[in-house]
Amino acid sequence: MNFCHEHNSNRDRTSQDKKYGIKVMLPPGDCLGQLLGHDWSKQQWFDTKEIRDAMYEKMKIRHGYYRKTDSPTQIIEKISR
Repeated sequence: MNFCHEHNSNRDRTSQDKKYGIKVMLPPGDCLGQLLGHDWSKQQWFDTKEIRDAMYEKMKIRHGYYRKTDSPTQIIEKISR
């Protein structure tokens, strides 16, 4: 992946070295799939299970940027390799 600003890339360790992750997906039929693709997903990888679990709990919380009428539909799941 090319980066516009090289300082934004993490050269210390690649995600290949990390074993615990979180996968974010769209539910079937989600209208955002028309923009991102119906098979869109994103993975984020962590060094330890504890760090991953803490981030998972944080991601489950409905953050304050949503409007009261918004209903976020992303699906998040813990993954390992």
